[in-house]
Amino acid sequence: MAEIEIPQYFVCPISFQIMEDPVTTVTGITYDRDSIEQWLLKAKDCVCPVTKQPLPRSSQYLTPNHTLRRLIQAWCSANTAKGVDQISTPLSIIHVKKLVKGLEAPRSYQQSLDKLHAFATQTESNRTCMAEAGVAKAMVKVINKSFKEGKPNTPGIEKALRILHLLWHNNHQNSMKSLLGENLDFINSLTWILKLHLDDNNIKMVNEAMPLLMLTIEVANSTLLGNLSLEFFKEMVRVSRKRTLSQQAIKSALRVLIETSTVGRNRTKIVEAGAVTELIELELEKPEKNMTELIFNLLAHLCSCAEGREQFLKHAAGIAVVSKRVLRVSAATDDKAIHVFSVIAKCSASNEVVLEMLRVGAVSKLCMVMQADCASYLKEKARDILRLHSKVWNNSPCIQLYLLTRHQR
Repeated sequence: MAEIEIPQYFVCPISFQIMEDPVTTVTGITYDRDSIEQWLLKAKDCVCPVTKQPLPRSSQYLTPNHTLRRLIQAWCSANTAKGVDQISTPLSIIHVKKLVKGLEAPRSYQQSLDKLHAFATQTESNRTCMAEAGVAKAMVKVINKSFKEGKPNTPGIEKALRILHLLWHNNHQNSMKSLLGENLDFINSLTWILKLHLDDNNIKMVNEAMPLLMLTIEVANSTLLGNLSLEFFKEMVRVSRKRTLSQQAIKSALRVLIETSTVGRNRTKIVEAGAVTELIELELEKPEKNMTELIFNLLAHLCSCAEGREQFLKHAAGIAVVSKRVLRVSAATDDKAIHVFSVIAKCSASNEVVLEMLRVGAVSKLCMVMQADCASYLKEKARDILRLHSKVWNNSPCIQLYLLTRHQR
């Protein structure tokens, strides 16, 4: 195409590519829809890229330029022999609704789903059109129906999961919250999918389902979160245990557990599912920084209940691994680690536990926090823990200095 002169008014001022779906803004400038929608979504100052005049951020103020699109299509068709690709007609809501209708008939189900998947993976404007046509609701229906009928149509479910995930990230958070915020059936469906494919070792399907489940939990209301079953939490722990999964899937499982642990009665269920033991085992593998932060965040939540502390203390490496990470990962990790030590020292400090804290270096780490460049509240927390069991820890070479120090260092 290097030798072909492209008419200047066919080129988008943002992407400098031939426009496939030209739309005109209120300032009178025409752009390719995908380019200007991304600009409106991400730009700090919502102004026209050419005129610098203010623009409304909503894409509803973009007017399709049908005349220019027909001219571009005609020019592309006339130059296909010279290597110019033809541009397709933009997706219409009417066409999408016909495909959604096709999902109801067994004869057209797979073809309709395949076409919807293809459209969803192509352009932002396609996904906007699909969202407006109710495709998200249709995909939820496909997934729930498969669960209720006990028919694991893996190709169909996989495509439905992908479509729903793509539409979710198309700036439709509020509509997803309305659709799924109280939908326990959908969470049960995803839990069933996870169980089924963890059993079959279908890593690909688990990797598809987990990020979507995390997004669903993030928009769920407190009533729904409070109705989650023990089976749900067991599957989350199984995901975190599966090292062959993607890092994104394992992190999604940890985020789900963190989000759901804000409801008090869920903590007991999460502990019963074996989460505390699994978190310690996962941390012993020295994961990346943001994974450690998630692990310690969840540990802090779970150690706030008696069952969580009991499971934590039963693990031979529990106190040691928390101690080792203090001052080595991040301020967020330090905050959660000190919280764990605080609740252990106040609520579960048998003589054996107190001596274990001394033996594995936890006491020394608390003293180091006192002299490190940490937040003042952390220093105060560390001092409080040291004072709680000073009679037992008096033989530690550093503790007396910090207990006698009146001013924070």
